Amino acid sequence: MSEPARFDRGHTDDLMTFLTASPSPYHAVASAAERLEKAGFKQVSETDAWDGTQGGKYVLRGGAIVAWYVPEGAAPHTPFRIVGAHTDSPNLRVKPLPDSGAHGWRQVAVEIYGGPLLNSWLDRDLGLAGRLTLRDGSTRLVNVDRPLLRVPQLAIHLDRSVTADGLKLDKQRHMQPVWGLGDDVRDGDLIAFLEEAAGIPAGEVTGWDLMTHSVEPPAYLGRDRELLAGPRMDNLLSVHAGTAALVAVASGASTPASIPVLAAFDHEENGSQSDTGADGPLLGNVLERSVFARGGSYEDRARAFAGTVCLSSDTGHAVHPNYAERHDPTHHPRVNGGPILKVNVNNRYATDGSGRAQFTAACERAEVPFQSFVSNNSMPCGTTIGPITAARHGIKTVDIGVAILSMHSARELCGADDPFLLANALTAFLEG
Repeated sequence: MSEPARFDRGHTDDLMTFLTASPSPYHAVASAAERLEKAGFKQVSETDAWDGTQGGKYVLRGGAIVAWYVPEGAAPHTPFRIVGAHTDSPNLRVKPLPDSGAHGWRQVAVEIYGGPLLNSWLDRDLGLAGRLTLRDGSTRLVNVDRPLLRVPQLAIHLDRSVTADGLKLDKQRHMQPVWGLGDDVRDGDLIAFLEEAAGIPAGEVTGWDLMTHSVEPPAYLGRDRELLAGPRMDNLLSVHAGTAALVAVASGASTPASIPVLAAFDHEENGSQSDTGADGPLLGNVLERSVFARGGSYEDRARAFAGTVCLSSDTGHAVHPNYAERHDPTHHPRVNGGPILKVNVNNRYATDGSGRAQFTAACERAEVPFQSFVSNNSMPCGTTIGPITAARHGIKTVDIGVAILSMHSARELCGADDPFLLANALTAFLEG
């Protein structure tokens, strides 16, 4: 079956590569930075003085990245066009004392991060990835991308009520994965195993930020491969699209009218209140320093921020064929229908009428269809980094994204064409 010419599965193939390479926020920003470096961007340190030269630059801090491109002739008061996203996803994270076990099983003690669909982590082959901190303060990424852990579900023979009453999971008692056998559980076993896996001398790791991930790779799904199943699409799909859009604008023949920016934050899934979250100072500091590095004053900073627009790109809910009554009866976003404009009059999303006009203009320039999303009045509405960004920095913000199913599952589902449509819309926005 032939595909419409406007769809580019090469972009979705690349998204699948990005998802596989990014099992943690730290890997995600490293993957984004690698793509930016290939496009000529240079990393700058927050502890160094910055210059105002044109070109692409980026800052890495933990699981967050802020990248921007200063076009030729940009004035100190030139406004920014920002694509915002987040790098974290709900999962199971390793506790400070990770080695545990009982009844001949060796287990890893984990804490629930964010709001995962816990049942989606059961009976799934899990790897372990994240960041190790050494005695000298340096960090190393580690990724054991093979079946290492498993959270075994209780057999139905031992829980006959599960079919009628539903699965009920206690986060502490029922979600601790197994990773081997043995009655002699020794403190330090897991970290020693990871030191060996990462090629680090024994005893050098003194801190860790580790999390589980499904080792099943992303895959096309459906009769015509029109769907994409994979992990962490909330919200690495947007990080990948934003990175691709920024590279496209920086490498394009035309000069953007504003300074294009990608801001991908950590910790959105638990409130964004951290030094790498959207409610922290990272984005504001980078934008201000960019203004001042180009010889600007506080007045220039105020002018630049007043003209700035941010597209907060995060996944949203496609209409579910088995639960259509949970959606607003007149707003049914469909997969492969283009990006969604997310609206909530109680400011759970930051979109207003003028923001809708901004997004509409970008989609029209890109010849990309878009849809509207609003929650059912009887259901609580989620939120994302959009309202936080608008309130903290006083900049116009519009919440958008891609409609998916199984949000917060260990494995989510989207339309295979929507990632490319989103990237095109973001590119047109950054060019504007």
